[in-house]
Amino acid sequence: MNTLIDVQIACDTDQQGYSVPNDDLLQHWADSALTALDISDKEVTLRFVDADESQSLNLTYRGKDKPTNVLSFPFECPPDIPLNLLGDLVICVPVIHQEAAEQRKKVNDHFAHMIVHGILHLLGYDHIDNEEAETMERLETSILAQLGIDDPYQEL
Repeated sequence: MNTLIDVQIACDTDQQGYSVPNDDLLQHWADSALTALDISDKEVTLRFVDADESQSLNLTYRGKDKPTNVLSFPFECPPDIPLNLLGDLVICVPVIHQEAAEQRKKVNDHFAHMIVHGILHLLGYDHIDNEEAETMERLETSILAQLGIDDPYQEL
């Protein structure tokens, strides 16, 4: 199963001293999320941004005036047009690095979690109420376990 990913790096990672996972890892994580749900032949855009762009998008689309780890923008295709585009994930590189340090996680593990989390959002999963949150978290931890990554929701 192969997910088509479009990777956009829209921030200066060298200047900030941050890294972004390589395309092979991003591909593996996206494929793992969709394979776990028996979904194939989808396309996802992964856009890596700085805190300013994340904050601007978060304010515009969610009314929250701060940068956030990942934003999901599902693509709603007209029913008579056959496109496999799931949508876009906007991932804030500095926030991922900061959260990983605060939570004592490996940076790539946190990136993987946000890719899986974001893809689930693109597929309609959410965590607004407790029941939805539990369903989504179970899926996330299961997919991440298959990748050899510890439960991101466990208490440290």
